[in-house]
Amino acid sequence: MGYLLLAFAIVSEVIATTFLRVTSGPKAPVWPYVIVVIGYVASFVFLQRALNTGIPLGISYAIWAGIGVILVAVISWLVFHESLTLVQIGGMVLVIAGVALLELGGRHHTAS
Repeated sequence: MGYLLLAFAIVSEVIATTFLRVTSGPKAPVWPYVIVVIGYVASFVFLQRALNTGIPLGISYAIWAGIGVILVAVISWLVFHESLTLVQIGGMVLVIAGVALLELGGRHHTAS
């Protein structure tokens, strides 16, 4: 259940961050700001509830931030046609590897 709550936190944060792009510009409408605020508040509520299930803070934050960064970069590329270079893709692979190592290291430590 904790990782499901963490997934909701990630999705909420990615939606909020994506809508920040919609708020940019001199004549931005008001409605995207509402989505940004609701998304960030929901994200922190879900993250807090995920932490209450026993997921360690370091692991949950690494997953939350790492997957969030990758999803926002991919959405920015697909929706807003922003660049996504091979170096950036390599960085995403390294983020995934780093999060996986944190998770594996945390499991190993708990088991001993």
